Amino acid sequence: MSQAAHIHGKVEYRQGEGAIRCIPRGPCEVQLSALDATISWTGGEAPGSAALPIASYRTYVAQRVIRLDAPVARG
Repeated sequence: MSQAAHIHGKVEYRQGEGAIRCIPRGPCEVQLSALDATISWTGGEAPGSAALPIASYRTYVAQRVIRLDAPVARG
């Protein structure tokens, strides 16, 4: 299940063996697994997605660079 979130600062990722890039600030979706967090976005120059090691993702969340949106109440 994915979680809505917002990027509020510099979140870096490496695309394959290429250069380090930044995820654009703004809304995104986060999908977690045991090993990584996949972040998808539609803002910036073009839509994209990036996989971050789970430890890096947790650091960004702890630093509040990635902020998870509150779950929507259903009822």
